[in-house]
Amino acid sequence: MGTTLDQPVHARGIAAPRFAAGVERILTVFVNAYMVGAPGEPWVLVDTGLPGFAGAVRGAARRRYGGDARPEAIVLTHGHFDHAGSAIALADEWDVPVYAHRGELPYLTGRSDYPPRDPTVGGALGLMSRTFPTRGVNMGRRVRALPAGGVIAEMPGWRWLHTPGHTAGHVSLYRESDGLLLAGDALATVNQDSALAMVTQRPVLSVPPAPLTTDWGAARDSVRQLAALRPWTIAAGHGRPVSGPDVAEDLADFALRFQPPRRGRYAHEPAQTDHRGVIWVPPPPPDPLPKQLVVAGLVVGAVWALTREKD
Repeated sequence: MGTTLDQPVHARGIAAPRFAAGVERILTVFVNAYMVGAPGEPWVLVDTGLPGFAGAVRGAARRRYGGDARPEAIVLTHGHFDHAGSAIALADEWDVPVYAHRGELPYLTGRSDYPPRDPTVGGALGLMSRTFPTRGVNMGRRVRALPAGGVIAEMPGWRWLHTPGHTAGHVSLYRESDGLLLAGDALATVNQDSALAMVTQRPVLSVPPAPLTTDWGAARDSVRQLAALRPWTIAAGHGRPVSGPDVAEDLADFALRFQPPRRGRYAHEPAQTDHRGVIWVPPPPPDPLPKQLVVAGLVVGAVWALTREKD
């Protein structure tokens, strides 16, 4: 059961490790990064995975491109900890620029933290999100605004699209020649509301990571924008890539049925941001978990006391 849908859209495309020419996925626990460029040719790293995984990313790059592997640039779909966590370490070692949308720069230059996470939205990821950081980072001279017009010189044949909602400056990347969409967190290809689904990784088109999505109206519009592309392959930040003739129709169906969550901090009012960062966020709703933990503790204590009495 998805957070914003009565039923997620099961992706009928084929989930495969080699899903598109010249692109390879790097999985860091539960989030994807992508190496874009064929072996022997210039390449770009899209997203960098979780903090502490710079070595894993470097190892994947060496295996694919050789011992002196070095990308032309790092491109971030957005700056959340799980997508930009290893960006500074990699950019410093490789001495390459980091590109992000202008709307992400307040959070990547130390000017602002991201809006607070929303664990009250529910689901397995909501429960996990209580430990997720939302602090901004300062990448200094490394980070640059994506060039206007949707073209990145280091990624010929690709264009970037502003797809806000999950964050204000979120972008997706599209290669029209074969219909390949690198969706970042504009949507997911796994149901992150279900702990079982996160383990099995069954392909399903689902909402962006809900606890960190702060404008659901913009998120819905972004999914509709991507559906209009009618992609052949979707490779998102979370879940296995899906590819095939049914993907475009599945995405169109998902876009049509996309609805905001029924509960949560940002369900009815988005966070407000500008070039300085966060301006205002809705007040947090009551969080039932602390009360539930207290009740669980009392129950455990009562059971222990009864056991002691019997002894």
